[in-house]
Amino acid sequence: MSTPMASTPRGVTRVLILADAPVLRRGLVGMINETAGMQAVGTPGEPRRALTLAESARPDAVVVELGTGRAATLNAVRDLRRRFPQLAVVALATSEGPGVVNEALAAGVRSYLLMNTSPTLLGWAVLAARAGRTVVDPQIRRGEGSAEPVSRELTPEVPLTRRESDVLDELLQGQSNRAIGKNLFISEDTVKSHVKAILRKLGARDRAHAVSLVLSARNPGCSCGAHALTSADA
Repeated sequence: MSTPMASTPRGVTRVLILADAPVLRRGLVGMINETAGMQAVGTPGEPRRALTLAESARPDAVVVELGTGRAATLNAVRDLRRRFPQLAVVALATSEGPGVVNEALAAGVRSYLLMNTSPTLLGWAVLAARAGRTVVDPQIRRGEGSAEPVSRELTPEVPLTRRESDVLDELLQGQSNRAIGKNLFISEDTVKSHVKAILRKLGARDRAHAVSLVLSARNPGCSCGAHALTSADA
């Protein structure tokens, strides 16, 4: 069953949820709606209905479940990307196999996360996918020494001041300049200055691009060979 959802305010990332199990769909809708700047706009229950709902909902991103029906879901992803080339696709999967990961990336999936991912990482992955970056769950170890390594993008280490790191953490939560200033007890103009410095140091075009670069560089919670951003004292 396809479930359309309420219209979204301007500037909010519209996310379509494609998952077989009703419980998982409800959970993902909750995760997306609780992420600042994002809103679920539909939940097609079957892969073949994804394109139809996308035509009406016009999402910015799609979160798909890659489970037992992986082949049908990846076919739906290919159809979606052919119809909407700029659509950001994030996959939630159970398999850590490099072959499965690379198959998904080849089909048009931009970010590949495991089912036990956190709401924060899911939100980051959606933003990174929208910025055109490839993100692979840090729980998946790189395939060094194997015949088929997992595709992965890395960025060089970037020194940030301590305060810039604080502001960057707020950006990753989707906070506005005003909210960042309130949370860090600094003025909005100071926040803007820090954001400009962060974008310059990361070589980022905008805030979403900065988030995607951090996703490629940070290693939240496990050792997966990614570079880490370093902070210098202000």
